[in-house]
Amino acid sequence: MSKKKRIRKTEITKGRLPGIQAVAVKPQGLSFSFKYFQQQNKRFSVCDRDIAYWLTLLARFKGLSGMTVQELLRSRSKAIRCHPITWQDTSQRCFGLPNEEQLVDTPYQFSLSANAHGRVHGFFINDVFYVVWLDPEHRLYEGK
Repeated sequence: MSKKKRIRKTEITKGRLPGIQAVAVKPQGLSFSFKYFQQQNKRFSVCDRDIAYWLTLLARFKGLSGMTVQELLRSRSKAIRCHPITWQDTSQRCFGLPNEEQLVDTPYQFSLSANAHGRVHGFFINDVFYVVWLDPEHRLYEGK
């Protein structure tokens, strides 16, 4: 009869494992949040958009996420056209968010492409762009 081999228990030390160090990872570039996205707003509805719109939107988010906020704001690209929103020139007076005057420093918009697919409206807090409205029909600046 053969002897049974015993398997030794692996010793696990409490706390940090030797040789493994925690590294703080800070995202480089712009991030997007939909925390304040108003999908129920009929004026800025995207319910009937085709796949080309959504692919263009995702491609724009991907492209901009490789930029810093300052690079985006300084960009002179005619395809991006990022600039502050001047409420007096628009069909709206504000986003209509609770405590908006404390939350939104300056509202901004940028284009999805040079001549089609509309704009994205929102605001920055640090390196995060908070999307409030998707505006495929250019309804914020209807008179222009």
